[in-house]
Amino acid sequence: MRPVRTTARALLSGIFIVSGARAVASPAQYAERAKTVTDRVAPIIERAAPRLPTDTESLVRLHGATQLAGGLLLATGRLTRPAAAVLAASLVPTTVAGHPFWSATDPTERQLHQVHFLKNLGLLGGLLLAAADTEGRPGLRWRTSRAVRQGRRSMRQSRRSVRRAVHSARRDARIAVRSAATARRLPG
Repeated sequence: MRPVRTTARALLSGIFIVSGARAVASPAQYAERAKTVTDRVAPIIERAAPRLPTDTESLVRLHGATQLAGGLLLATGRLTRPAAAVLAASLVPTTVAGHPFWSATDPTERQLHQVHFLKNLGLLGGLLLAAADTEGRPGLRWRTSRAVRQGRRSMRQSRRSVRRAVHSARRDARIAVRSAATARRLPG
């Protein structure tokens, strides 16, 4: 299964590496389409992180760098789950800003944007699968529930051990009492 995962991640990451590199190199070509999203996001960024730039080209460049880095991490197999999650989050504004088929008036343009919108939804689905993929290893939920079960089991075993120790101590005490009584009866 390893070669399949490696190949799938490399194929999935290709679009993000290429489009991210293009956005970093020349953000002006994406700025007009991105303006609808950046105008909404800029006030939020100004409040949350006043040091970050909020002009459209800088945000496009930052978005491109995020996609480039996430794509490279996904392709190389490093931090694949977080990288896929970041790429999935970055794909949402790209899809909304880049392919608003609902506002297109020309039927051909509408159909073209609709196809790209659906393509991006397919990419989003692949990224969500990559973000959830544990590569056959147990996930956090399973490991947590297993630890709880083992904790309960060890508590039961501890209780049994305590009961056995108490039972043994009582038996040893009875034997000691009988031995002492027998010893008192013996002459000498």
